[in-house]
Amino acid sequence: MVRFKRIASAVGVCAIFLGGLTTATVASADDKSDLQAQQQQQEEELESLQSSLEGVDTDLQEIYIQLEETKTQIPIAESELKIAQSELAEAERDQQSVAAQLDAAQAELADISDAIAQGQEELETTRNNLGEIARSHYRGESVPSTVDILMGSDSTDDFLNYYAASEALTRSQSATLTEVEQASAQNLTRQARQKDVESQISDLLDQAKELVSEKADKESAAEQKASDLVALKESYESQSQTLASKKSDFQTSISGLEDSLDETEAAIAQIDKENAAAAAAAAANSSNNSNGSSGSNSSGSWIIPVVPAPLYVTSSFGMRDYPFGGYWMHNGVDLRSTCGEAQVAPANGTIAKVIPAAGNSTHGNQIYINLGVVNGSSWVAVTNHLSAFNVSVGQKVKQGDVIGWTGQTGQVTGCHVHMEVWKNGSVIDPMSLPGFTRRN
Repeated sequence: MVRFKRIASAVGVCAIFLGGLTTATVASADDKSDLQAQQQQQEEELESLQSSLEGVDTDLQEIYIQLEETKTQIPIAESELKIAQSELAEAERDQQSVAAQLDAAQAELADISDAIAQGQEELETTRNNLGEIARSHYRGESVPSTVDILMGSDSTDDFLNYYAASEALTRSQSATLTEVEQASAQNLTRQARQKDVESQISDLLDQAKELVSEKADKESAAEQKASDLVALKESYESQSQTLASKKSDFQTSISGLEDSLDETEAAIAQIDKENAAAAAAAAANSSNNSNGSSGSNSSGSWIIPVVPAPLYVTSSFGMRDYPFGGYWMHNGVDLRSTCGEAQVAPANGTIAKVIPAAGNSTHGNQIYINLGVVNGSSWVAVTNHLSAFNVSVGQKVKQGDVIGWTGQTGQVTGCHVHMEVWKNGSVIDPMSLPGFTRRN
């Protein structure tokens, strides 16, 4: 079996700062959907990280996970700050636009008021002229008729001169009336426009007031985001220093992990030995299976997961890099499972071991299920971290029987399933078996 390998140089501060999650690049400051996708991705990465730290002292796990959570929050906080700054800039542009519209409307209103005043003055002058004409008529000083001009003329020239003067006076009176009508109409139009502009100014003032409040909120939000970012960076530095001081604790934890792996391998070897002896005895009695389990497909198609498929893998089978430095063999597969979810027997078999969490290192509450000898191979399934047991040692189980419930016992920081499948004393990847279909 591949063992944990120490890489002393990798346990330094450099590994602590460079290890862990890959932070996603922020697509754009004002794209909130991208930010949500980034947050979702980082939540999944943190879940995977929690599984990858299985076996490390839980205090160290907590410190490192806090560090990584802070690390992932920094780019998110930077994105949120950019969004807040962008929204503030937009609010400022809106405020400037409304202010410009308000200035233009107020200038137009002033021009209209001046035009109305001037038009009113001209209208009064014209009305005075009409009043004077009216008074002239009243005093008998109105324009004489054509007969009067004819009778009063001494000669043809006199008649033409009087007549021309009379026509000019008539045209002047008509023009004055027209001017009054036009001036009155213009002022009515200006007054209507004045009301429209005054209404527009009122709306713009209300809008400007709302924008002032909105801008203040945006400024406050941007300042808070900037403050949050500074605090996150300071927290990251502090947590990094704390983690760097725990290197010796990590080495101690790894020693315990290696011991627990040895214990598991020894337990499997003992079960295989018992299976071999039982198979030999059964062969002497012309029996094909030592404990009643049967199967004809040594590829494992008769084995199902302890939780329903399709499965969401949070940490795969195989070599696992530690963020603290070094690597080790992850003998099982970690599957997403909520606390309290029922776990079932993967096949017919016998409960070989039921080990409580106390003193069981990383594994927590652990069950070994002897699946017997199938086509000449000894098969054993192991599940760790259960919250409680539903079986006891020596109990016969059938595939699908509830054996316990998902938990987070042992050196783990979150509820999940750790399942191992052993064939002839060697671990195989459960996800390579036909019944272990995955969701991700």
